[in-house]
Amino acid sequence: MVGEEMSRELGGSIPVANVQALASSCSGDIPLRYLRPDLQSEEVLVDDTLQIPTIDMRKLMVDDGDDDEMGKLHSACKEWGFFQLINHDGVAEEVMEKMKADVEEFFKLPQKEKNQYAKQPTGVDGYGQNLDLSEERKLDWADMLFLQTLPIPERKMGFWPQQPTSFRETLDKYSLELVTVSKCLLKLMAKNLTINPEQFANMFEDGRQSFRINYYPPCEQASKVLGFTPHSDFGGLTLLVQVNEVQGLQIKRNGKWIPIRPLPGAFIVNIGDVIEILSNGEYKSIEHRVVVDPEKERLSIAAFYSPCDGTIIGPLPELTKENGAKYKSVSRDEYIKYVLTRKPDGKSSVNLMKLES
Repeated sequence: MVGEEMSRELGGSIPVANVQALASSCSGDIPLRYLRPDLQSEEVLVDDTLQIPTIDMRKLMVDDGDDDEMGKLHSACKEWGFFQLINHDGVAEEVMEKMKADVEEFFKLPQKEKNQYAKQPTGVDGYGQNLDLSEERKLDWADMLFLQTLPIPERKMGFWPQQPTSFRETLDKYSLELVTVSKCLLKLMAKNLTINPEQFANMFEDGRQSFRINYYPPCEQASKVLGFTPHSDFGGLTLLVQVNEVQGLQIKRNGKWIPIRPLPGAFIVNIGDVIEILSNGEYKSIEHRVVVDPEKERLSIAAFYSPCDGTIIGPLPELTKENGAKYKSVSRDEYIKYVLTRKPDGKSSVNLMKLES
């Protein structure tokens, strides 16, 4: 996910107003481009007993992995595509808490200061709204700070905030510690898929990591807007941490939306489209969205982990022996061009990668 690649393929974007500023000055009337009349027909299942699985990483890291916990991980990836990861010793608690604090401080800065890091029409890094390629598309009730963190030589430091003063150092440390957790998860998933763990992890070695740091302002008409359009993540693996206590993430299961209740200190991990394709559909990426609160802001930090340059995005040969390949195989560059020329719309990108049965 490189800015120049997006620039070449998308031909720029249309500027969009910052939602944080819009929300603070809004008198109650929401601009039409944010209103979504179809939301009223979407069923939300409020059932406290129905939640994504919780996986204990310490149990996974014992010699050969705890069989019960490995089974839970396999089931979570197959049946849910989402799980909460607790006891993840690879990321120090003080690093995570400092990252959260710095993110909160950044979004409290005056609008003029935040705008110093504004996205440019020909790139993806920076502060502001998501890319808008047409004047008809519905907009999300959210601002974000998007930063590419790995490989290190491709960081665009001009978009990395200098206020708070610790932000850059904190993100650098948090980014690198997350790689350790991501690699461990990939190897454990590979073991469950009965493929070579080292070979699978090596596909992501020196791969791409990027961050989407989200700010969802409150909205008086919260039931009529969305913080993030329904979509699945087109990368490999996503690790999200909630910054404050305001809920908003929902996943789609059996045609209904299920609100996620984050556990304190946990990562919410989800399978991306790339791992669905590599696993030949054994593991599933899941459609998800974000709703907003009528009174309180919500903040979250999502880290995306994707394969390295030169990787072929297609079913791994070891997983096609019984039923054949269910997805196309394309180069990583072709895959990026393919997904970035399509707006987020459920699982449309991965579905178009499927071969006709």
